[in-house]
Amino acid sequence: MKLKYLLLFLSSSLFFSQQSFQTPFEKGNGNQTVTYDEMNNYYKGLAEKFPAIQYVKKGEDDNGKPIYVVIYNPFPEKDFEKLRKDKAILFVNNGIHPGEPDGIDATMMLMRDLATKKVKTPQNFMIAAISAYNVSGMLNRGSYSRANQNGPEQYGFRGNARNYDLNRDFIKADTKNARSFQEIYQWLKPDVFIDNHVSNGADYQYTFTYISTFKERLGNILGNYFYNDYQAKNLEELKKLGYESTPYVNIHGDVPEIGFASFEDSPRYSTGYTSLFNSLGTVPETHMLKPYDKRVDATYKYMLVNLQNLDKDYKKIKEYRIENLKQYQSGKQYGIRWKIDSTKFSTMDFKGYEGKYKPSEISGKPRLYYDRNKPFTKKIKLFTTAVPTGYITIPEYYVIPQSQYRVIEEFKRNKIEMKPIQKDSVIAVESYKINDFKTVKNPYEGHYLHYETTVEKTNKKITFSAGDYIIPTQQAGVKYIIETLEPEALDSFFNWNFFDGILAQKEYFSAYIFEDTAAELLKKDKTLKKELDDKKSSDKKFAEDGSAQLDWVYRHSPYFEEKTFKQYPIYRIL
Repeated sequence: MKLKYLLLFLSSSLFFSQQSFQTPFEKGNGNQTVTYDEMNNYYKGLAEKFPAIQYVKKGEDDNGKPIYVVIYNPFPEKDFEKLRKDKAILFVNNGIHPGEPDGIDATMMLMRDLATKKVKTPQNFMIAAISAYNVSGMLNRGSYSRANQNGPEQYGFRGNARNYDLNRDFIKADTKNARSFQEIYQWLKPDVFIDNHVSNGADYQYTFTYISTFKERLGNILGNYFYNDYQAKNLEELKKLGYESTPYVNIHGDVPEIGFASFEDSPRYSTGYTSLFNSLGTVPETHMLKPYDKRVDATYKYMLVNLQNLDKDYKKIKEYRIENLKQYQSGKQYGIRWKIDSTKFSTMDFKGYEGKYKPSEISGKPRLYYDRNKPFTKKIKLFTTAVPTGYITIPEYYVIPQSQYRVIEEFKRNKIEMKPIQKDSVIAVESYKINDFKTVKNPYEGHYLHYETTVEKTNKKITFSAGDYIIPTQQAGVKYIIETLEPEALDSFFNWNFFDGILAQKEYFSAYIFEDTAAELLKKDKTLKKELDDKKSSDKKFAEDGSAQLDWVYRHSPYFEEKTFKQYPIYRIL
């Protein structure tokens, strides 16, 4: 073991034998990305050389290997709880899709430039970055899995050790990676978040595209400030540094000049998750067909302009984050589902390439291609405003029975304030029955995801046990609470199958026995008999189905005493 550590020390020291402190990417040909071991050795060497750099293990990949966070903190105070009172925190995630490694190499250079003071020392912020989030994917190197991408020569794989796409796991947290991310995020509580990616999709002239987190979920105060002020300044400064940009072109198999809408980064995605805690979030999406060195440079410069603007606007951002929470008081309406408003749009001069069709050499059928010899600039529509398609009223509290321990575990990891009930208590609550839902036909990231869920509401008094939990909504994580516990929310715990046990009926009847019981019931209960006859008269299919009629009688009889069937086990106190 001593020899192993000596070799690691010597290898990391080699990186710093010269004053250049060049990264492996910079030493290469501009089309090579760092390996996992090279990255760790570089950061460990940087931390040994510069007191402002820390490189700490803060989690674990599904393959058991450590996830590291690199921190640049030039201030004497190292306690984050104390630091964030007066300083802002920028948090960067890299390598969630290791076939998109631009951010890994760019962050190494940025941390070096901060440490060596090539970049001006910040006065009002510090930066922390996950050096490589999907460690197992980074170790799974190859040259062909990103068939549409122009370099680097070798790179990692999108899925992790259990083949999860980690950028769909931020709410359900099936992986060690996602649970580690939540712990890191709650440790840092950042003001601004960046998750570095590379695009797929259409071809166009831009090297840098971006996703600004969904404005409506972020909240009016923060959303408007982020879109119209902070992000606008970032993009203007980036343009001065040579990279004009466009919002992420979420179009596949078509031409962008028809216009396009904002991408809804729901809470399953990284910036969708961070928006629930009021962090300003961006997903840089460098264009996959541009040279690798240009993509790395654009990623570096976008992070750089963020640092500069955060240094100037840190007080305003911290104030707006607090002010934004006032929108989510109990009794107020909360948009639970959204759609893009097609009547509201802005325009931009979009720089693309003409899309044309020619016969495929494979099939002979027409195929799309982009003619780079015919660039254009055209005005197109951008749809960035969404309207709610459903509301809930924010309750004062939610109640979670202790039997729902998976939910309780998730809430504890996400630092949600919870108060255990001290003694058995009868509480007046609003209760949900699951009315309807749809389910995807094929598995999606380890789940058969539900969608278009609807509920029926009733008010009742329920006896809760000592040890069940009361969850106040007046706390910093209010949006996380709502988006996970309201079944109708797109990425609710219900839709991610946390409560599928309630969807299966547990007791049944044998038809040959219950036929006689049902007949006696209908003789005694004239109202029930009339309701059955009315349904047969109005529903021809039902009238021809004897089994359905017997089941209907069963479900409307005292024998159907199954209170848990479709009963949502989380309750609301208004």
